Amino acid sequence: MTDNGSVVLLNDDGTWRYISNESDKGNTPIAINKGLFQKADNQTFQVKSGRNKSAVWLDPRKWIFQKPDTGTSPAEYRFQLKTGDLYGMLITEQIEVELERLPQLAFEMLRRTAPNARVVSQEYRVVNDYKIVKMRIDATVQGINLSYIGYYTSDKSGSTQFLIYTASNLVDKITPDIDEFLNGLTRQK
Repeated sequence: MTDNGSVVLLNDDGTWRYISNESDKGNTPIAINKGLFQKADNQTFQVKSGRNKSAVWLDPRKWIFQKPDTGTSPAEYRFQLKTGDLYGMLITEQIEVELERLPQLAFEMLRRTAPNARVVSQEYRVVNDYKIVKMRIDATVQGINLSYIGYYTSDKSGSTQFLIYTASNLVDKITPDIDEFLNGLTRQK
């Protein structure tokens, strides 16, 4: 913050800029996407949360997953595309959070690591009968331009952040893999 009350962002290269729009603050208005979003037929393996009722369908020929060491990661599961630089996390909690607030909290957490993070897009969707907010955040982390694309949802069983991330320059090339993977988010029956 400057001496006159203006808020600035310090970039990794030592330069700075004024925060001048709502996306820099994470307050982008949320649109509604009425499209149909469902798991793909090739997503035949289900990974279930042990913390809440979330689950993820994935294609085991494309993806590997593991449980991270306890205490070192907020993620219950981590994912990696076998053929590329695409990574994912399933962060689950038993705490119910207002759906509109959950992406904002995630954005604020990322800003602690990447002060130049900005919300590129947000929208409501229904995915496999699950009301979610999809949000894309671009940020520079340790000198690397990254894009985080996530589905955020919360209900009585708890909150879920289902995220995928990669280098920003790769997003357009691997959008089909990103969309298919994220659309595997569902509830346990």
